[in-house]
Amino acid sequence: MKELLQRSIFGNTIETYLIVATSIAIALLVKRFVSKYLAILLFKIFTKAGKTFHKAYFLQLVVSPLEWFLALFMIVVALDKLHLPFFLDFKIYRADSRDIIDAVTNATLIIIFIRLCVRVVQFFGMILEEKARESQADSQLVVFFKDFFRVILIIIGILLILRFSFHYNISNLLTGLSIVGAAIALATKESLENLIASFIIFFDKPFTTGDTVKVNSFTGAVEKIGLRSTRIRTDQKTYITVPNKQMVDSILDNITLRSQRKVELRLEVGLSATVPQLQALIANIKQILKQDDVISNSVFLSDTGKNAHIITVDYFTAMHQTTEEFNQFREKVNFAIIDLLAQKETALAAASADVVIHQAQP
Repeated sequence: MKELLQRSIFGNTIETYLIVATSIAIALLVKRFVSKYLAILLFKIFTKAGKTFHKAYFLQLVVSPLEWFLALFMIVVALDKLHLPFFLDFKIYRADSRDIIDAVTNATLIIIFIRLCVRVVQFFGMILEEKARESQADSQLVVFFKDFFRVILIIIGILLILRFSFHYNISNLLTGLSIVGAAIALATKESLENLIASFIIFFDKPFTTGDTVKVNSFTGAVEKIGLRSTRIRTDQKTYITVPNKQMVDSILDNITLRSQRKVELRLEVGLSATVPQLQALIANIKQILKQDDVISNSVFLSDTGKNAHIITVDYFTAMHQTTEEFNQFREKVNFAIIDLLAQKETALAAASADVVIHQAQP
């Protein structure tokens, strides 16, 4: 039996063939279990408690490339124990058959490993997209980051294949890529500034999609935050595009985040009104503003002159009101003040002005 196992076929003993075949069979049988166990360990390392859905999705993405990577790696290690048969020992151009097999094997392992890394990036992209939706932020930037890292991984994979499969010195290539990258950065300076500004908007969140903002002389609702610009639907229903750099550099008023709404009213009372009438008018206006919807108010005689006495009325309302409810409340207060002026027989400055026409003597 021992002599049979030591018999040589194509430069390898039968015992060696049996060991290699057994190793490959074991690798193919246990690859699923080992890869799933390693995937669970990776999930625990990359995440905290995590949701069950997240774990199932992670295993669905990672187990397949991981098991093929482990299986191929174990097969390569096992086959490395065999001597190459003479009929497979040949040369193509300057490379012999073993170099070709090594190059193909290394390239395959690198491709599977990069595919595994891309799947991990895809998983984290999915989690970030969920968080972006929960905070009402635009998920477009998350998609960009996911695609960006995917491209970076593919480039790294190509460089690794050039280095380990074709034994190419990639240092010169990296130097050339850095020079090209610097030239592209200079040529696209404005676009890069807007791109960086979009990162600031995403992480700092001065506003999100749906917020009403005022920037420069425009006021409107944010409909889309892109990588280069922000799209705003103005209160005149026009659709404007503002570069992200301008959104970050300019003084931006996020109207949605204000805690109260302010109403300003300027009453120009005629000069015929006496001090007791003005005091009574101010007291009655304060009484009108003692409502649940009014958080605070200020009514006072702010100015007087040769044309009118100026009474300034300021009051704040809560933000829970819709725009229509807010306008209806303002209208209600205005009607109450007009009715008060009529009851007190107090005329506004414009209403009390008399026009006198002097006719020339014939």
